[in-house]
Amino acid sequence: MIRSELIQRIADENPHLTQRDVERIVTTIFDSIIDAMARGDRVELRGFGAFSVKKRDARQGRNPRTGATVHVEEKHVPFFKTGKLLRDRLNEG
Repeated sequence: MIRSELIQRIADENPHLTQRDVERIVTTIFDSIIDAMARGDRVELRGFGAFSVKKRDARQGRNPRTGATVHVEEKHVPFFKTGKLLRDRLNEG
């Protein structure tokens, strides 16, 4: 599912909201999650999962094309851990 499909589905299930309102709501939610993670906060959506930021230390990497050793800078990467409800739904069967 892509963002536009999510917006359309929410709009279809909530006829009292306009497409523009739903788009604003979805954008606000995503922006809030991004802002929280940029501050280093953890975002937990019960039953769905938790978004957090993990730090990857600087290291020596390898250029796959040339085989040369390259320095890879320290960086922060997003991490998602599924919630129990989501995990259970995925493994029903």
